[in-house]
Amino acid sequence: MNLAAPAVIALSDAAVDRVRSLTAKAQSPEAGLRISVEKGGCAGMSYKMELAQPEPGDEIVEQAGARVIVDAKAVLYLLGARMDVKTDRFSSSFVFENPNQTASCGCGESVSLTPAAAPLA
Repeated sequence: MNLAAPAVIALSDAAVDRVRSLTAKAQSPEAGLRISVEKGGCAGMSYKMELAQPEPGDEIVEQAGARVIVDAKAVLYLLGARMDVKTDRFSSSFVFENPNQTASCGCGESVSLTPAAAPLA
């Protein structure tokens, strides 16, 4: 019996569409939307996203033709998260429903994250 490990992060249909739209413009078919977490902001950490190539140790999540690359150092912070797209009258942005998030700042630009327990191999 071969049980596949669950993906680090899940994407909503809207996030799949947006990621596919962004990566369609990439120079390389291996490129994807790379997600990392960085120290900074009033709550301590923030999500960073960029079009990039996978690096050694990164987790690659492919869902319905959308490729997301999770930085190796961000995996435990994003484990179990769901990425969606929030659209209002004047803007559209990615948002995260993250079980590892313990707080967020008032401006919504930074979050406090606690790493998930490492899965057993």
